[in-house]
Amino acid sequence: MHLPASYEYPNAPYFAEYLSFEKEENLFEVLKNQSKEIIDLYDNVPKGQAEFAYAAGKWSLKGLLGHMVDTERIFSYRVLALSRGEKTALPGFDENEYQAASEYETQEGMDILAQYKATRVATLVLLNSFSSKQWNQMGHANGKSISARALAWMIAGHEKHHLKIIKERYLSQIS
Repeated sequence: MHLPASYEYPNAPYFAEYLSFEKEENLFEVLKNQSKEIIDLYDNVPKGQAEFAYAAGKWSLKGLLGHMVDTERIFSYRVLALSRGEKTALPGFDENEYQAASEYETQEGMDILAQYKATRVATLVLLNSFSSKQWNQMGHANGKSISARALAWMIAGHEKHHLKIIKERYLSQIS
C-alpha cells in the first residue's frame, strides 16, 4: 500500500511526523516488521524492567506498550469507519485520560504484549481486506479531513515514533 497523497491528510506537523516514510515503503511490510521488532524488544526486557519509566511522570515500558495497543485499536476503528463511508465525524481521544483509566500498570507485561499481538493481527487482516475504493474513502476524525489510507499509515507512524522513544529513552537506561 502506497503512501497517501498530500490532499488525504491535513497539513500539520502531527501528520507530517506520523507519515514520514520513504516513498517505496509498503505499509504491510512496515507493520509486520514493526510488530516483529516490538515483540522481540518486549520479550527481551530484563525481568522487573517493564515497570521502568525514564523520568518522573512518564509511562513505564508496559504502560507505553498499552498506549500503543489502545491507539492502534482507535486508529483501526477510524480506518474501518472511513472505509465504510462513515459520514459522522469521529471524535479524538485524550491519551493521558485513556492511560490513567487503563490500569496497564497493574497488568503483567506479557498480558499486554498478548493484547498487542492480537491487535496487530486484527489490524493487518482488516487492512488486507480493503478495496481501492475503501482505501480512498475520505472522512473526518479528530476534527480533520483524512483518508482511510492516511489513517492506516498513521498506525505505523505512531508506532515508529514510540519505537524511537523506546530505543533512545528507555533501552539506553536499562540493561
